[in-house]
Amino acid sequence: MQTTFPFTIFALPPEMRVDDAQFGIMADVEADPALEGYFYLFEKYGFGGGGPSWEEHILTILEEEAPELLEHIEGYSTDARLLLYADSEQTVRAFMRVIQPIFVDLGSLNKYFSQTDSSDFFA
Repeated sequence: MQTTFPFTIFALPPEMRVDDAQFGIMADVEADPALEGYFYLFEKYGFGGGGPSWEEHILTILEEEAPELLEHIEGYSTDARLLLYADSEQTVRAFMRVIQPIFVDLGSLNKYFSQTDSSDFFA
């Protein structure tokens, strides 16, 4: 797989698996210094910047761009961390094709946020 920034992809150990989940998609939004600018960009547009906010935006994008993926991804985010479980490597690859170009850098994410209505989001 090519670069996955800002996400870390990992195989779920058996004790972390829920249902059919095989892979985790994570962004350590609170502790990773490389993601500090993301937090401030989320705040600039009135969003929380924690894991639930990332998750809400990602699921909204998937709902619009690739709704079939929603059946294959489950969210377990906390304030400190985005954490999504995916049921297959194919799901992870499809997720990355849709989401990673938007989150790959602050400029791309800023462009996405500039087209959103903050009142449509809760986190």
